[in-house]
Amino acid sequence: MVITMYIHYRRSEEDMKVAITRIGNSRGIRIPKPILEQAHIKDEVDLTVEGGRIVLRSVMSPRHGWSERFQKMNERGDDLLLEPDSHQSKWEKEEWEW
Repeated sequence: MVITMYIHYRRSEEDMKVAITRIGNSRGIRIPKPILEQAHIKDEVDLTVEGGRIVLRSVMSPRHGWSERFQKMNERGDDLLLEPDSHQSKWEKEEWEW
């Protein structure tokens, strides 16, 4: 049995027909490279079913984008400590060299 699903390919105004193939007891599809690039998908995806549709989302690292956000905080002066650094020990105050 061949099940056909349609993938909308943004570089063209047409949908792309993709066959679902048997992989052991499971099924799989081949996703064209341009689509993977558009969706920023590399080696792993989050897979969910929403409203009867299979949804693939690219997996990003837990700290993705932090560097840029911290840079913006610094530019706004919004990266200062909330409390003064007053919890230093005697050794930290007298012996520690920065």
